[in-house]
Amino acid sequence: MPTYEFYVNGESVSVDAPPDMPLLWVLREKLRITGPKYGCGVGVCRACTCLLDDEEVQTCMVKIKDCADTEVTTIEGLADGDELHPVQQAWLDLDVAQCGYCQPGQIMTAVALLDRTSDPTDEDIDKIENICRCGTYGRIRAAIHQAAQNM
Repeated sequence: MPTYEFYVNGESVSVDAPPDMPLLWVLREKLRITGPKYGCGVGVCRACTCLLDDEEVQTCMVKIKDCADTEVTTIEGLADGDELHPVQQAWLDLDVAQCGYCQPGQIMTAVALLDRTSDPTDEDIDKIENICRCGTYGRIRAAIHQAAQNM
């Protein structure tokens, strides 16, 4: 089985895996990083969203063979020690999560949006395609606006 070396949340990792294994399963099963969630397996629900070289990706759709020498950032890698990322803090401040299953993917997508635009409009936020079965979209929008102000 081939070995792949890349970075996860700033740390170098080496993983033996089949080349076509989705990054989601490498993170969850081989590295025991459980923030990215399995939802649909076809990149639609976006519960598995992480950053790959600072670009949002659905890890269920990315093969490990395409991750050599890349930087993967998961929800676990956002905080700076005990200080939460502004998006994470806004989620807590505004009590966004209900069941919480989709929230890591929602937060990672919000971080990617705020990296692209520091002052997103409601229209920008409404283009986010992550699915939330609890329907907390109004609170998600408010949290993204708050995080933008705090960044």
